[in-house]
Amino acid sequence: MSPAPPYPVVLRLEGRPCLVVGGGQVAARKVADLLACGAAVTVVSPELCSAIDELAVAGTGGVLRVERRHYRPGEAAGYRLVVTATGVEEVDRLAAADAEAAGVWVNSADDADHCSFFLPSVHREGPVSIAVSTGGASPALAAWLRRRIAESLGREHLGALAALLEEGRQALRRAGRPTTAVDWRALLDGDLPSLVAAGRAAEARRRVDDAVAAAVRDPH
Repeated sequence: MSPAPPYPVVLRLEGRPCLVVGGGQVAARKVADLLACGAAVTVVSPELCSAIDELAVAGTGGVLRVERRHYRPGEAAGYRLVVTATGVEEVDRLAAADAEAAGVWVNSADDADHCSFFLPSVHREGPVSIAVSTGGASPALAAWLRRRIAESLGREHLGALAALLEEGRQALRRAGRPTTAVDWRALLDGDLPSLVAAGRAAEARRRVDDAVAAAVRDPH
């Protein structure tokens, strides 16, 4: 019997406490990604690479606290999300086991069997995130697929397109209509994306406004 597939989600980490156990280059990449999402990150490691030191100085994104010490048994329970990347098997597995026992989501770098979540390869443009995961089987394949998808999209201005569609959804809510009242798929299959990509913002906005107005006029 094949294992069940992972359940893909998008987490909102702004202001939420996250723990990274480890101070090397792998840990630094995890820290940078968490900070970019606004997380309150604590790094625990007796030694730190220069990349983590630079993140601490830069002070961008979320909040970073660095503690130069070894991981303390049980401390993973005090966080919402844990990433362990020391490269020392007994330390990584202890932190992962502590997190699992406390009901805290944990990613153990390069150890899929001790992960309760996987970190996908992500392409971002504004509010749009395109994530590719292989369920921990091959991060290299996930990164390759993500690059292929990003290249195929070219300059589609997805961030601007997402913002315009969100304005339409908000307008429907203000009018007391469900956001499903507009056939968004039909809009996206039409010329709306090409208008946005071409910088013809006024025409693109009219397409959305007209669709919203029609939905408000006809409540059935």
